[in-house]
Formats: sequence, structure tokens, C-alpha cells
Amino acid sequence: MENFKNVILQGDCIEVLKNIPDNTYDIIFADPPYNLQLKNELYRPNQTKVDGVFDEWDKFDSMKDYDDFSEKWLAECRRVLKENGTIWVIGSYHNIFRVGAIMQNLGFWFLNDIIWVKTNPMPNFKGTRFNNAHETLIWASKNKGSSYTFHYKSLKAFNDDLQMRSDWHIPICSGNERIKVNGQKAHSTQKPAELLYRVILSSSNPNDLILDPFNGSGTTAAVAKRLGRNYTGIEKESFYIEVTNERLQKIIPLEKSLLEYKIEKAPPRVPFGSLLEKGFIKIGENLYSKNKDFKAQVLADGSLIYEELVASIHKVGAFILNKESCNGWTYWFVERDNQLISIDSLRKEYITKFIQNEQTIVKKENNKESVAEMNEMLKKIVEDARKTKTLTT
Repeated sequence: MENFKNVILQGDCIEVLKNIPDNTYDIIFADPPYNLQLKNELYRPNQTKVDGVFDEWDKFDSMKDYDDFSEKWLAECRRVLKENGTIWVIGSYHNIFRVGAIMQNLGFWFLNDIIWVKTNPMPNFKGTRFNNAHETLIWASKNKGSSYTFHYKSLKAFNDDLQMRSDWHIPICSGNERIKVNGQKAHSTQKPAELLYRVILSSSNPNDLILDPFNGSGTTAAVAKRLGRNYTGIEKESFYIEVTNERLQKIIPLEKSLLEYKIEKAPPRVPFGSLLEKGFIKIGENLYSKNKDFKAQVLADGSLIYEELVASIHKVGAFILNKESCNGWTYWFVERDNQLISIDSLRKEYITKFIQNEQTIVKKENNKESVAEMNEMLKKIVEDARKTKTLTT
């Protein structure tokens, strides 16, 4: 496994993939040849030549040849993908429908199709078709029942507390981001780092291993390194490998503490009664609404009494608000030193003092046990070696 971490492997992707063990990768991002079938040079209205995609790696003799090629690399990718891993494949109208059908035939289970809306697309210079302003990404799991990674809450926060939609408005790679060698584009289809950032952030975890079977200029590897992931790139041409390695040398990974998905972690459940048991809230004292308009008394069993109603902190709050439900933790306050303090802050204090500390202690004890077990194992190895030496002499 270590042989495939943080390396760019040279060779034909199908042949290289055959040497990689089953179930190796957590996530795959593939930007395969689109088979654009461009034959004639394209010029702008001012007669300047358009720097399009005329590379040899994008040319196939027939649709059947392209389909055969697609089926082979996709089958290998499915083999090396972990059972709970996912694959992303990007393409245009030239190829994505053919690729998608092959993926389904191989057993991949589609999770989403993402529309990358290019905010600055290349114009249709001939004026004979609609301006092609998007590409499609297929996001799929290895099997229908796979338990895949998706950081829903993080992506929602990323999107200003709105569900992340399947239309991503991202500009094409241009300006300083576009890698150039001797003033010319290093790669004709370099993808924007912003696109890969969203792909990797949403569907992988730090230290995961990511495969890009069509490495190109190395955008996947570069973003993976920055986000604390491991990567494998596969690339035929040594020129692109040099471009990628030079690019990777400039990437500084983010600090581990900045890569944690803290918003995804649900806080430990703490019953209201636990705060009574530990003295954070006293039996018989009053809880107040934010402006002290309402108050209820705490009973020994953790329920509140308000007028004739006896119920939980949540149900009493809902009754006062005349609503179906209420989060009692944020509704109620206690008075301390003539100031109102949210009982939710007392809950957080309880978690820090009694839950997180206990977890730390348990972790330390487990580490001690692991070290002790390792020492015993080493002693046994030494003793066995000594016995073997005695027998042979």
C-alpha cells in the first residue's frame, strides 16, 4: 500500500492499474479523454486561432474503441476502489452518457450527477450551437448498499447554511491558476482547483488515499496534498509528470486541526437529570425564560412544574410558547450572581468535565495497555530467538 501513496506513476492507466491491489482507494477522481472528435482548426471572429483540444490522447478511431477503452479502465477502477469508496467521473456531452452507461453496466451505483456550470465559458465562435457552458460529473458508489462518505453538514455550512445543490458555479481554469510552460498552456484541459476542492472535501477524510488515473497537470494530487489526503496519479507522458511534481513541491498542507469535520460530530447526549446529580442545577431552584417573563421550578426527578403543568424542560417550554416542540436547553436559564446563564452552557461544562476527561483517561489507559502488550511481545521474540540459538549450538 505504501508504494502507492503520494506518487505519480508513469504508464498506461489500464496497465498500471492491473498492478494495484483490490480495495486500495477511498475515492477516485477520473477526468478521462472526452473523445471530442475535433478535426479542423477553430478560429475566433478576429481570425486568431483557438487553443483547443487536439492532443493525441483524445483521439480514438471509433466509438467502439472509445467504449472498449472506457470499460477497461472503469472495471479496473472499480476493482481497486474500497467497498465503501466512491468514484467521480467528469465529462462533456461528447462522452459522459456513454461512460455513464458503462459505469451502470459494471455495477456502480449513481449517487448524483453534478453540473459544473462554467461562469466564464469559451464562446461558441461559429454561432451554430448553444454556448456549451457546463460539464457533468457522475458521483457513484461501488455498490448499491455501500456506506459511503459524505460530509453533509460541512457542505451545508460551506454553502451559507443551505443544502449544497448539484449545480456548482465555478469558473474555468484561467489567469495565474493556469499552468504554463514557455508561455503556452501546459495542459489543454486543466481543471480548476476549486472544483477538486469541493469534490475531495465533500466525499473523503484526512489521510484517505485518492486515485487519479488520468493525472494530467496534477490538480487532484495538488488539492489532495493541501487537504491532508494521500494520492496516486497515473500519467503516460513524462512532461506532465514533471509539471505535476514541480507543482506539488509548492503545496503546503493545511494544519491537521483545520481539517477536522467538527460540525459533523454530534455532541454527547446528556440528560437534564445528570446536571442535577452533579450539582450544576439545584433541586427546587427556578429556571427562567430569556427575559424572565416565565419561570418554572425544578423537581427532584428532573421535571419542571409550571402552574398546573409538570413535564420535561422541552415540553414545558413548548407549552409556554404554544408550539409543538421546543429545545429546552436553549430556552431555559438559571440565575447565578444576578446574571442569567443558559442551561445549555452548563451542559457543555458537564461534557468537558465528565465526558471528555473520562474519554481522555480511557484513551491514555488503552495506550498504556498497548505499550505493555508490545513490550511483552518483544520479550517473547527475544526469548524465542535465544532458545533457537541455544538449540542450534
